[in-house]
Amino acid sequence: MALTTQEFGESRVRVWIAGSGPDLLFLHGYEQHPGDASFLHRLAEHHTVYAPEHPGYGESTGFESLRDIIDLALRYRQLVESWGIESVDVIGHCLGGMIAAEFAATSPHLVRRLVLVDAWGLWRDDQQPADPFVLTEDELAQAKWHDPATAPNPEPSIFQPDPSRPHAAMLTRGQNLGVAGKFMWPIPDRGLRRRLPFVKAQTLVVHGESDGLIPAVYAEEFQQLIPDAEVARLPAAGHLPMIEREDDFIDTVEAFLIR
Repeated sequence: MALTTQEFGESRVRVWIAGSGPDLLFLHGYEQHPGDASFLHRLAEHHTVYAPEHPGYGESTGFESLRDIIDLALRYRQLVESWGIESVDVIGHCLGGMIAAEFAATSPHLVRRLVLVDAWGLWRDDQQPADPFVLTEDELAQAKWHDPATAPNPEPSIFQPDPSRPHAAMLTRGQNLGVAGKFMWPIPDRGLRRRLPFVKAQTLVVHGESDGLIPAVYAEEFQQLIPDAEVARLPAAGHLPMIEREDDFIDTVEAFLIR
């Protein structure tokens, strides 16, 4: 495993890299990069996993030059092209799912298979997602986890505590949420619905049945908009099924990727 810093476009980002095999791009959710999480290591058993920290998050730069979600998707196109690989499988979780879907729609030649995990990006007035920016810590935990009592504490993160900077974790979280707000607040609809029919990659939509942030109906919404997409609902899993139900998540995703 290596944590490297790579420059592309106007960004300089940290990228977690591990494993060998078919290339796999993992795009993280709105709160933070999961760092050295177990599920990434398990994906790396069969894939070369690239997991960048989004521009503007943590120590990654280049957010100021991004006008919208399309700019971010094209920035990731630059990153993948800089690796000199012809195509890549893509897994996007949460905000990363929104970015992954935009990437697949705007750069279909680069994406072999697409996995969207409890993804943002759509909006229905009759089934509105929760607003994670206004929830209290307890409310957010109840919404994120099937069983908050068993949630990891702390959650997997790329952030490394520094005793000389006691408030660094709080400041980093505020920075991350500020970046996420550009794409998700007040509603996470930036026109993705119009672009999803242009996705050419084989697509699997994974959704935790107990996700209290994004109603399960959005999995079917993605399925209807992406040609030939499939849905896998994971029981007893909330917004982070790759952590809460790691075995089920890995089995489901690997079965799709090796098909």
